[in-house]
Amino acid sequence: MLYGEYAVDLRQSARYNFDLVATVRELERKIKIDGISRRAEPMSRHTSFRIGGPADLYLKPRSVEEATRITSVCAADSLPCFLLGGGTNILVADKGIRGIVLDVTGLTGCDVEGTLVSALGGTPVSQVAELARDSGLAGLEFAYSLPGSLGGAVWMNARCYDAQMSDILEYVESIDERGVLHRQEIEPAQWSYKVSPFQSGGRMILRAGMRLAPGDSERIATLMSDHRADRERKGHFLYPCAGSVFKNNRDFGAPTGKIIDSLGLKGRRIGGAQVAPFHGNIIINTGQAMAHEVRSLILAIEEEVESKLGLRLEREVLLVGEW
Repeated sequence: MLYGEYAVDLRQSARYNFDLVATVRELERKIKIDGISRRAEPMSRHTSFRIGGPADLYLKPRSVEEATRITSVCAADSLPCFLLGGGTNILVADKGIRGIVLDVTGLTGCDVEGTLVSALGGTPVSQVAELARDSGLAGLEFAYSLPGSLGGAVWMNARCYDAQMSDILEYVESIDERGVLHRQEIEPAQWSYKVSPFQSGGRMILRAGMRLAPGDSERIATLMSDHRADRERKGHFLYPCAGSVFKNNRDFGAPTGKIIDSLGLKGRRIGGAQVAPFHGNIIINTGQAMAHEVRSLILAIEEEVESKLGLRLEREVLLVGEW
């Protein structure tokens, strides 16, 4: 159970030595959620790439109780369960995802108490930033217009405009596979550039509390608008994509996009996947791209950067599903 990478070969794992299809159907019958339940749901409907094969069973609970029950049953039956947020930083395989996809974006809501803003993990990041702005609280401007959910942003310690989630986080509440609630105060040593302690351990991020600072709502709104306009200028919203494919490494001396551009890779295509003509660190779906084409393009970029410059790029986009 995780927000990030899930790419095991079920046929080679003793843990999944059962009739997966029958188990999934039994789980569907057993859980009976009030939310959405669909078999063979195309993941292309739920990712920013607009790419991805079917999930054996797609569940979108309406309550925390339902989500907790799903994770507990999956753990008891040793059934793989992938936690889906906004689907903005993943590439789902053409074959799809075996087992359960638990979509947490139905678990939304946020509150303000003094300078503390708290929100459920499925809440869109921009919605939380807008609440902070309207409450005259500064500190979340950097996250405005970031696609995806708050839980996903916490999971990957989202960073942009010289700020990151761990700068403002005060606590995170999560649920483990047994359905037990954990509250974790933030320890800076456990967080780094696009790394969080939740990237291991398989906990579902339920809620996050963010300590902000008093500010002027109009000034906050202006900064948020500037960030949105900057992303628009960079072409982030022109085509289906997952934003930055690779992390930036300051030791490389330049942003990854410029490094890729220096090798003349902008515009490189494999099938329907293309390195964006406007940004070297973005791969776009030109309309009919397949996941294997995007993956092949990622590998081609990595190989060329390493062979010509001796640099090993680190992926930001996660490969999910049955590859």
